[in-house]
Amino acid sequence: MVISSDYALPYSPERAVFPLEWVREDKYFAPVAKVDDAFGDRNLCPCLPVSDYKGPVVDINEM
Repeated sequence: MVISSDYALPYSPERAVFPLEWVREDKYFAPVAKVDDAFGDRNLCPCLPVSDYKGPVVDINEM
């Protein structure tokens, strides 16, 4: 069951959640939660800054 069918879109909320019949059988709602509130939202990715990736371009066809 979808929360509400009271809104102004051209399709029902149920159709938005289950656009195809097979999705109804295999739909997975991932559990989500905030990670350390706003700090976690801003600092979730431990990626290096883009500047750390600067270097020579390697052509894989020349390897």
